[in-house]
Amino acid sequence: MVALGGGHGLSASLRAVRRYAGTITAVVSVADDGGSSGVLRAAMPDLPAPGDVRKCLGALAEEGSTYGRVLEHRFGDGDLEGHALGNLLLVALSQELGSFADAVDEVGRRVGAVGRVLPATVGPVDLRAWATEAGAADGSPPSIAGQVAVQNAASVFRICPDPPAPGSATAVAEAIEGADQVVIGPGSLFTSVLAAAIVPAVGEALPRTAGQRVYVANLAPQVPETAGFTVADELAALARHGVPVDVAIVDPTRPVGGPTDPGAGAIPIVTRPVAGPSGRVHDPERLAAALASVLT
Repeated sequence: MVALGGGHGLSASLRAVRRYAGTITAVVSVADDGGSSGVLRAAMPDLPAPGDVRKCLGALAEEGSTYGRVLEHRFGDGDLEGHALGNLLLVALSQELGSFADAVDEVGRRVGAVGRVLPATVGPVDLRAWATEAGAADGSPPSIAGQVAVQNAASVFRICPDPPAPGSATAVAEAIEGADQVVIGPGSLFTSVLAAAIVPAVGEALPRTAGQRVYVANLAPQVPETAGFTVADELAALARHGVPVDVAIVDPTRPVGGPTDPGAGAIPIVTRPVAGPSGRVHDPERLAAALASVLT
């Protein structure tokens, strides 16, 4: 199976699918330009963002792996304040081995990862966005630039990558097209899920795969990025970007849609309790059971 997206949401999916899947591939957005990743990218413009890749390597690490835990060690002061050790390790290995992809594979081996992590693009990529349908339709240039800016925007209609046709490893499309199940989300809709899905290699492979494409809805809208969104709004945004979905998994606490959400019933909705005790994050065991139950 393949899990697609970025950030904490993709990590949650990976912690779930490792409970039932035989072969796991994570396809990860590398468009982050904030925090430690943003600082490193500013210093090394040719570097893909390492942060979300690091999280995925940790989620797939061998149980009890010291190396898996230390990836998340974050320095608290000095010149390295705010940096995660895993990010620095990926940067150092990229320079030593000659490519970011080789660095990711090497860290995966070191932590005993139970699956493979693939950056969605081989090089750095940024996000651009239009706030309105009219702006996206009339040929106007995107009005919002950068992942952090998109995440903090109160209204986003469509996003695109910059450069517009970033390259990807052939393994990305091969993994998606050969999967029995592709898990899309959960996570920040525009800046994690769609940031990976709009990469040309990913967007072209998703309609071609014979595998089941499952959207895992967030437990709540992310403010301000998707403030006020229902699940139907999220599905509409995926469709607007050409991302096909066969079924959606939704926690019972999340509204599916309302009268302003056209086509709310077009995609089968499977309601399952997938939230953890806090109600703020997905529980890996519950999510694994839900994903396995819809696998056809």
